[in-house]
Amino acid sequence: MERWVRARFLPNRPLEKGHYVTACEDHIALSSRAACEGMVLLKNEEGTLPLKEGIKVAAFGKGLYDLVKGGGGSGAVHPPYVMTLAAGLTAEGVELEEGLLAYYQGNVKRQYDQGAVPGMTAEPSVPDALLRDAVKKTDTALIALSRFSGEGWDRHAPEFEDPAIHQWKEPEDMLRMMRQIYPDGDFNLTKEEKELVRTVCAAFRKVIVVLNAGGVMDTSWIRDRDEIKGALLMWAPGMEGGRAAARILTGKENPSGKLPDTFAVSLEDYPSTAGFHESPWDVEYREDIYVGYRYFETFPDAAGKVVYPFGYGLSYTTFARQFIHMEETPKSLLFDIRVTNTGDTAGREVAAVYYQAPQGKVGRPARELGAFAKTKLLAPGERQVLTLEISKRQMAAFDDLGKISPCSLVLEKGDYRFYLGGSVREAVLIDDYIYTETKDRVLEKLSDALKPNALKERMTSDGRFEVLPTGDIPDMDACVFERMVPGAEEAVIPAKAGRESYSLWDIVPDQKKYMLSDVAEGKVSMEDFLEQLSDEELMRLTGGVPNTGVANTFGAGGMEEWGIPAVMTADGPAGVRIEPQCQIPTTAWPCSTLLAATWNEALLTEVGEAAARELKENNLHIWLAPSMNIHRNPMCGRNFEYFSEDPLLTGKMAAAEVRGIQSLGVSACIKHFAANNKETNRKHSDSRVSMRALREIYLRGFEIAVREGKPWMIMSSYNAVNGVRASENRDLLTRILREEWGYDGAVTTDWWTRGEHYKEILAGNDLKMASGFPNRVKRALDAGAISMEDVKICAGRILKMICRLD
Repeated sequence: MERWVRARFLPNRPLEKGHYVTACEDHIALSSRAACEGMVLLKNEEGTLPLKEGIKVAAFGKGLYDLVKGGGGSGAVHPPYVMTLAAGLTAEGVELEEGLLAYYQGNVKRQYDQGAVPGMTAEPSVPDALLRDAVKKTDTALIALSRFSGEGWDRHAPEFEDPAIHQWKEPEDMLRMMRQIYPDGDFNLTKEEKELVRTVCAAFRKVIVVLNAGGVMDTSWIRDRDEIKGALLMWAPGMEGGRAAARILTGKENPSGKLPDTFAVSLEDYPSTAGFHESPWDVEYREDIYVGYRYFETFPDAAGKVVYPFGYGLSYTTFARQFIHMEETPKSLLFDIRVTNTGDTAGREVAAVYYQAPQGKVGRPARELGAFAKTKLLAPGERQVLTLEISKRQMAAFDDLGKISPCSLVLEKGDYRFYLGGSVREAVLIDDYIYTETKDRVLEKLSDALKPNALKERMTSDGRFEVLPTGDIPDMDACVFERMVPGAEEAVIPAKAGRESYSLWDIVPDQKKYMLSDVAEGKVSMEDFLEQLSDEELMRLTGGVPNTGVANTFGAGGMEEWGIPAVMTADGPAGVRIEPQCQIPTTAWPCSTLLAATWNEALLTEVGEAAARELKENNLHIWLAPSMNIHRNPMCGRNFEYFSEDPLLTGKMAAAEVRGIQSLGVSACIKHFAANNKETNRKHSDSRVSMRALREIYLRGFEIAVREGKPWMIMSSYNAVNGVRASENRDLLTRILREEWGYDGAVTTDWWTRGEHYKEILAGNDLKMASGFPNRVKRALDAGAISMEDVKICAGRILKMICRLD
């Protein structure tokens, strides 16, 4: 078949002969299976779960019908249907009290009719008559609560007076709804929800709670109320969420999800909360490397604030983990772990090895995740041996201040101990093995890239704060000519570039020309091909091109006279986002946090491959997924798009998904690189963070994904990192990404950044989306601020990415 035939001619045909794969039964079944595997059973007392066959349940709460399948913004997907929790329970044979069911269905419908969106509905009070009638019929109740968040706004965000903070309408609308429904922030229960919980717990002997939320919220009331016997965290579970939750509640599926985040009592218990919204213009990462469990497990005063620890999750069966053997290689430690199903129900279990580094000069967290794996489905009595690998490089600390060796990865002298478990709290010491360094050892000298200039202090392992060197804060808006008016870049559509006429009988007017397919087939070098293009054409290649077919997020390339196809992008990561008017519904996958809660790399590869099939069938070529920023704080409105508070879990999940996506010849685009952990004023906010925290927390997941997944494209983030916009940050995009990690793919901006196009090219950001500004690049060229060689390098990387596409 001719290369790029779908991209060039948009054939309306299925990917498989006689069978469309988009939102097919197999993909929907996979979405349901993934949802089941990532849901986390938080509580189960007195054998309340699974629900006994024939039991009648009084179900309460808007969440019965107000199901949040995912989040808003680019993570939104338009599937053929969404299975609510009420519908799922009914489909799986649970008898629900009909009066309550009709009441909540009608209430949610009325709120939707009045303009509410899923997850942004108010909790109605329970009519006394319905409550009394339900109590007569059963002693078992279920409470369903839901939460929604989205791109461009943070949970519990304060109001800022500056109108420049929000440039588009949806975030403002969502914030208004959130403040109305959740005046104390949606981390906490509203007064209406508290009343619902109090009322139901007072009336029923057994209460089950189901939480439909894409991120962390207060769960202390679940743990502390004796009347609540069972609780399931279903996250934002995709289109089949209601059915998946019902299958777990009825025992048709055994829960095996484990928390990818630490659930603490209050928002204030997270050290990153202080200062999170102190300013809309910058965020100081004063907690440094002590994010999530690294904080809660290190400081004694913080330990008691944990409700459910990192890695926690119950099952309907029991397991035993046993350390068998350790093999040391020059670069790694290999742990053989036997997992045995000691219960009477088939199930899957996670084995994780955490390490404790010596508290030397640099200072370390009390626990760090070293490796993990998940078993196959084990029958009662069945066992499986898993091999978990921890690299020595991974165990090293980044010594940014030179306490041992400046800007180096160091293994400090002393004993490194290892703990085997599922959750970080249940992990027990492996007595049979200790790794020892007899002296401080430098594993690798790295650069001082991304040195902070305005972060005055950071937390240390003893709970104090050490002073950091500061310097001149760069002007992120500096430009060799007048800046564009802020916001003038917003929603700019790419120009449709013209071309000279030529004869239809001679597609290549000048027979000396090479076409891009000649490069892809190895007939000519990329350098020789680029030499043929004019300066104008090269500059044009560094910006986006208009939509074709069902695309709505634009594309790259688009010079047919040179055989360069227009390759289209599509939003992710919860599915291939095609606008409803196209009438092509796609599979809505569970949110990334749920996928991370599976702790199953093979499953993520399956999801990535299935999503790629839908992308490819619809003549789309670059999936803007996976998203992989760290869950620094529960307030980030986009956490549902991201995996975890832990960089290793994040990186492994992302790498696995990338492998699945690219196995079909379409490109993944991991995002948002980097330190994009807040949505408020995201296009101007400066993330002020130490080199150590960047290297060990915020960049490490990306590094794993780059080294192991080898994505063909990366998206730089909106925010600045230590005073320089990410899309203009040469330290980030060239010194670290390309020179240190060996990345050989293309980099695109996020859509309509506030970065200056020529500065992005200089930094190593190849593609400006959705629209480039070649006229401004030309002005910078005339001013001597940029060379055509700089432009040619970026254009070449874009074309190399296109050559990789099938």
